[in-house]
Amino acid sequence: MAHQRNDQTTRTGPKAPEFLAWHVADKGEKSFWTKVGAAWRHKDGRGFTLQLETLPINGRIVLREPVEDPAAPVTEKEGGA
Repeated sequence: MAHQRNDQTTRTGPKAPEFLAWHVADKGEKSFWTKVGAAWRHKDGRGFTLQLETLPINGRIVLREPVEDPAAPVTEKEGGA
């Protein structure tokens, strides 16, 4: 007899990330932002899960709340992150 999988859990689909992860590389006076992942808050509110699609070897990673136009992540220069 074949075993049948019976999923009784109700899922509403994947939850949108609370933050997007951006790699920021400074080149002279310009900063270049590349989306590299996302972060979701833990259910208990005491931490985050960070999922990276790539791991930069230089620069910094900045977590920002998503904006409606993902092509424009920032309008100001980030300092000291």
